Amino acid sequence: MKNFSRQCWLGLALSLFMFSANAQAFRIGYVNTDRIFKEANAAKAAQAKLEREFAKRQKDLVDQGNTIKAASDQLEREGPTLPNSQLIARQQQLQDQDRDFQRKRREFQEDLNSRKNEELQQLLDRANQVVKQIAVTEKYDVILQQAVYINPKLDITDEVIKALNAAPAK
Repeated sequence: MKNFSRQCWLGLALSLFMFSANAQAFRIGYVNTDRIFKEANAAKAAQAKLEREFAKRQKDLVDQGNTIKAASDQLEREGPTLPNSQLIARQQQLQDQDRDFQRKRREFQEDLNSRKNEELQQLLDRANQVVKQIAVTEKYDVILQQAVYINPKLDITDEVIKALNAAPAK
């Protein structure tokens, strides 16, 4: 039994030695996708594109919200002097306008989020292509995009952003 135990320990030690010898040749990198989404020129261009695309709708919503607010303030001021039937009619009209405003605002937010996700997915696809090129060129074995902790010396995000910025936009 002592012999078997000694052989197990020897085998375990040998395995750990071989693993550590292989680990030295094993290259790991890390890419912070949040930084890519914030710092890459393509991300900034996508954000500007979305702002241009949705600017008119956003302005219309702001204007509609201001109109409703002004009508609500006016009703609050004039409410005590209005006949009951007119007060109820104006309150109902204000509620209808507010309901329409809330619906338009929800639709706007859904459309904006959908387009933003499309743009970010395109950027992520391009970034993944760049990461794969870097992995092959520089002989990385693994490149991670999410981790609990990463040693900063393994972070290749700057290199990916630089390559993305150098590549022509598609």
